[in-house]
This record gives sequence, C-alpha cells and structure tokens, in this order.
Amino acid sequence: MIARTVIRRGLRLLALALVVVVALLGLLAGALRLQFTGDPAAWAKSTGNDALWLGHAWVDGRRTEQDFQGLAARLRTTGIRDLYVHSGPFEWDGRLDPAKYPNARNFVQWGKKYLPGVRLSAWLGQAVKNGLDLDDPKARQNVLDGVADIMRTGFDGVHYNFEPIGDGDTDFLVLLDQTRRLTGLLSTSTPQIEPYPLMRPVARALLSHDKYWSQGFFRQVVDRVDQVAIMTYDSGTLSQSLYGGYVARQAALALDLVPQDRSLFVGAPAYHDHGLSWSDDAESVAVAAQGARLALSDHGPRERFGLALYVDFAATEEDWREYTSQWLIQNPDPGR
Repeated sequence: MIARTVIRRGLRLLALALVVVVALLGLLAGALRLQFTGDPAAWAKSTGNDALWLGHAWVDGRRTEQDFQGLAARLRTTGIRDLYVHSGPFEWDGRLDPAKYPNARNFVQWGKKYLPGVRLSAWLGQAVKNGLDLDDPKARQNVLDGVADIMRTGFDGVHYNFEPIGDGDTDFLVLLDQTRRLTGLLSTSTPQIEPYPLMRPVARALLSHDKYWSQGFFRQVVDRVDQVAIMTYDSGTLSQSLYGGYVARQAALALDLVPQDRSLFVGAPAYHDHGLSWSDDAESVAVAAQGARLALSDHGPRERFGLALYVDFAATEEDWREYTSQWLIQNPDPGR
C-alpha cells in the first residue's frame, strides 16, 4: 500500500514536471516567434561590412591563383570585407605546423592583388574539450608562437575559433590579451549569448559544456578583440520562424553589448549538413539575414554590423542568391 502511494506520488510529480517543461518550451517558442514579426526598415541591410569563412584548400595548395580570381569576381559585387581562411588547426599541445599552410603567402598576395581593401585573417582553432588545453601556459605559448609565425606570411590578422570555450574562462581571456601584441587585427568566433535567463545552466547540464555565454563574459571577450562573429547556427530550432526569431534575439543582445568601434558579425549558415533534418529546413542564409535586419531595425543604424557566411566550399548558388536578395538589395522583400 505504501509502495503504491509512493509510485502514484512520483508519477504525479513527473507529470507535473512534464507539464512545466512543455509550458516553458511553449513560452520560449512564443517569445522567439514574436521576435520574428514585423517588417525590417529599408535601411537595415548590409553596410559593406560582411565576412566570409574560407576552407583550408586556399592555403594548402589545392586552390590556384585562377581559382582566387573567380572568388574575387564574386566578392566584388558583395559587401564582404573580411576573409577568414582556415589555416590550422593547432596540434593538441598548441603547436601550429607550417606544413598546414604552405600556400598562405601566395593566398595573401592574391588577396592584395585582386581584392584590395579586403582584410585577410588566418582562421585558427582547435577543440578544447578533451583536446587542446588552453589552461596550460606552455600550450598557450605554443599557440602564440604559431600565431607569430603565420603572421609573417602577411596576413592582416588572426581569427580564433576554439570550441567549446566555457563561460568565464579566464585563460581564454589571457590568450586574447597575449595575442593582441602579435597582430593589429584580432577577431574570434563566439558561442551564442544566453537568450533568456536560466537557459545557460540548463544547456550546460544537458550537454556537459556551455552552449551559451553570459552577457558579462561575452562583453569581456569583446573588450579584447576588434571583431566578434556569433555562430548563430546549429540552433536546434524546428522552423524558419523560430530560427529567425533566434537570430533576431542573438543579434539584438549583441548589438547592445558590442561597442560601435568593434565589428559585429552574425553567422549565416551557408551549409546544409546540420546533422538534424529539421535544422536543414529551418536554418538558411535568407532567414538569418531577415532576423539580423529585424534586430538592426529595432536597434538603429550601425555601420560595423554584418553577416558572416559559413562557409565558402559548402555555399550553393541559392545561398549566394539569398545573401544578395535578403541582405544587399535596397528594398528587399522579407519574404515571410
């Protein structure tokens, strides 16, 4: 009898917990959908301060000068002014083998020749969960030595992408401070900002690492770099309206946290293998652009704000069309 009572009580508590979870998910979905309503202002579009992540083939010898001429022809008609070319990754101990970027010097020369005014950064990073230990001073020094070496090939800057960096990671902040002395242009990819209170600890409990950064830590990182690119993809949202609201929320938070003298990029998914079928359907360059425009409309004009397309080798002609029609044109149709 006592056992049955305990079981019934446990089932009631479980049912109540499920009701609470469903209700909270419903509130979250409603909040995101609300973010993706209305029409963006006509002026809320590219200001010619966009970015593009490039694959490793540009620095390992697989791509030629003729290939770069084709890339340059496309980019001249866009607002892309920063290129992040994958030149790593670092080894587990932080070393960067020069054999990974034998064509970097040629790449830089092609960039200066065919895309004058476009900044070229070496995109460097590594997995830091059960991988590269940035808490180890020796590993950080190896990273810095690698940065110093690759900067001698002529790059304008360094773009870091370490994943996953936990919220409050002071050793990452130390690395940024130390890297600042080696390059005149420092940028980093960042996780998403905690969209609403308590989402960060919940996500951390489920994933065993931080999916989100707090606003305070995000601002600490921003204070140490020239550019931040928020990876606003792989959101797990189930529909275009939810993804659009998610991007709008991320962009709105970041616009309030990034000073006017720093560049803010909203990552746009120009790839189609998210690993979840519904993410492939929900996430697109067009929806990311629409979300960014809505956030910008609410915030007000901002010069150093743009999209960062991920990634050149996966981008389709449709991705480029969406970038052009939803982010570059004078009076784009929101298309929702």
